[in-house]
Amino acid sequence: MNVRRLIPTAALSCAALLGLTALTACGAGGAGDGRKDGRLDVVASFYPLQFLTQQIGGDHVAVTSLTKPGVEPHDLEISARQTAKLNDADAVVYLKGLQPAVDAAVSQADLKTKIDASTLTSMEKHGNEVGGHAAAHDSSSGEEDHGDDSSHSHRHSAAGDDPHIWLDPVKYAEVARGVGAALAKADPAHAADYRTNTDTLVGKLDVLDKEYAAALKNSKALTSRVFITTHAAFGYLAERYGLTEEAINGLDPDSEPSPARIRALQKMAKADGVTTVFYETLVSDKTAKTLASDASLKTDVLDPLEGITDRSKGTDYFSVMRSNLTALTAALTAK
Repeated sequence: MNVRRLIPTAALSCAALLGLTALTACGAGGAGDGRKDGRLDVVASFYPLQFLTQQIGGDHVAVTSLTKPGVEPHDLEISARQTAKLNDADAVVYLKGLQPAVDAAVSQADLKTKIDASTLTSMEKHGNEVGGHAAAHDSSSGEEDHGDDSSHSHRHSAAGDDPHIWLDPVKYAEVARGVGAALAKADPAHAADYRTNTDTLVGKLDVLDKEYAAALKNSKALTSRVFITTHAAFGYLAERYGLTEEAINGLDPDSEPSPARIRALQKMAKADGVTTVFYETLVSDKTAKTLASDASLKTDVLDPLEGITDRSKGTDYFSVMRSNLTALTAALTAK
């Protein structure tokens, strides 16, 4: 696994450590002074933070994303034009540790407000050992997989945390609260609207959480609680709703699994009644479909919501999350 994608850079600037704190330039006037069309100009690092900021900011913000539709966010490189846009913005909302190029650009940018989503909720190392649940199934054959980082599931680099907080509606709501507070501090003239919009978004996320809990955590209809995905994006979601995620490629969506990992997944799928191998829209589905074919399993899309494209099963965060719930429920209740 490409650990550099998961570990924040060692040299952190003072500004990068401030996270939620809004930094106001000396002598700056009230919110909207000098801004084009009076709106707060916000740069978001990728889709989940763009969506969240738009929902909270409403008509008071103009939000652009550094990660264009169809681009896998882990692979993002920052262009000179994007760097200039970042330096001209009023605020940036990003997730430290997910996109090293963004972290570096933000640390060097002279911005009034830097909002690091990783400081707004807890980010954890999931507790399973190297090789995870699938390796345990393979241990009887003496082929327990310790061969490479690409075979790791349910866990992260010893020095890194899982960045996929937006796939847990509860954690995403915590981030929303923090972003709302930061925008209110950066633009006090519209603070009441930011608070109202934040409450509305958090309410919608609470409804989504209850839907997931009813269908997964509290359901007696599930025939399995184990699911296989392309990469380990769903650890928080799995823990929230009492499921077990097995990832083919670990945290790095571009890594290649070892042969031992594939064998372990095949044995685990048979033992745990797994029916479906999930793939995603922004990375190759070749390995997932090969595994499914070899193990006589079905395939379906489970979208990590790192970006919305015309291939997405939905047009925004909520519709894709509900499509994911439908796909998960179908796979986990199939016999």
